[in-house]
Amino acid sequence: MTQPRLPCFKLGVRFQSDDMVKRFFASRRTGFYLAVAREGEVGSGDNIDWIARDPHAVPVSEITRLYAEKRYSKADIASVRQALEVPALPEGWKEYFRARLQRIGP
Repeated sequence: MTQPRLPCFKLGVRFQSDDMVKRFFASRRTGFYLAVAREGEVGSGDNIDWIARDPHAVPVSEITRLYAEKRYSKADIASVRQALEVPALPEGWKEYFRARLQRIGP
């Protein structure tokens, strides 16, 4: 499964900093997890090529921003709806966004 990554308490433990998780999340550069389709070796400097692109793709940085956003603008609502169309976005993330949209109303 692939999905955006959110920082957890272990980051603060690793860096011995109580505010590391908050700082990391605030950067909105949280990254993502990749699924391994075929086992092999990848090294520094190796090329990674696109095989396909989803026409409905939403950048991970945008997904993370929408996750953290307290209030949605009209543009944010449109982005969330687009994110819900991304097949690669896990159902748990989609459930979170659907719940947020339900609280906003039609």
